[in-house]
Amino acid sequence: MKAYVMIKIRTGEVKDVVENLRKIKGVKEAHMTFGPYDAVAEVETADVATLGKVTALEIQPIPGVEQT
Repeated sequence: MKAYVMIKIRTGEVKDVVENLRKIKGVKEAHMTFGPYDAVAEVETADVATLGKVTALEIQPIPGVEQT
């Protein structure tokens, strides 16, 4: 399963968050964006349950992440 996770990040922390996103297993790509979201992560997992775990347990706890 492939998903794109849209992420809002605290001002001034985008670079650090994107670098941390790229270290997560299952995150194939992570990029800064412009507009209502600050970054997007392309995530590939075996199923929806694993996608939820990656989002909740690995992406959301990154310092600076405000919303996914």
